[in-house]
Amino acid sequence: MKKLFFILIALGVFWKFYNYTGSVSLGPGVMVSEVPLQESVSSTITHKFDDYTINEIATFHIKAKVLAKKNYYLGRESDLSPTDLALGWGNMSDESILDKIEISQSNRFYFWRVESFPIPRKEIETHSANMHLIPADESVARIIGEIRNGDIVEISGSLVNVTAQDNWRWRSSQTRNDTGKGACELILVKNLYIATP
Repeated sequence: MKKLFFILIALGVFWKFYNYTGSVSLGPGVMVSEVPLQESVSSTITHKFDDYTINEIATFHIKAKVLAKKNYYLGRESDLSPTDLALGWGNMSDESILDKIEISQSNRFYFWRVESFPIPRKEIETHSANMHLIPADESVARIIGEIRNGDIVEISGSLVNVTAQDNWRWRSSQTRNDTGKGACELILVKNLYIATP
């Protein structure tokens, strides 16, 4: 009986982590005025995880609004990063603007669509991004599971490139100005704080 109880608890935690879909509304106005901060590292820091080698290439800090959250279960990428966040800052953290933008995620990409532009296209592209999160420890993984669409989050860690012994590679974008394939940030998340008021 006690064993069954612990199994049910574990299943409940698993379900919450992979299926949490709550959302929060903060109303109109820019919620995050800061831009992401990135600094190259002088020498690469390397970590081993199973058959993967994770190389830190830049320190990274971002405060942003969660535009969308997507959990993934299949593919090699999910071994390291089970969750993507589409994040926005500046005008892309203003719900009066976001209400006019349709946002979705699929196949590790973030998509947006508008009927008419509430802000210039370039601003949408440079003030939002899809970010693949690699939790550095179980505490970070737990907090990732608690994030809701609409939350304000602060993430600190490193942009990383990942390789495997069979030459499989996964590389991070190092700029906020790119779009399309290869434009997502791959972040080793060392600290994560849900800053929603």
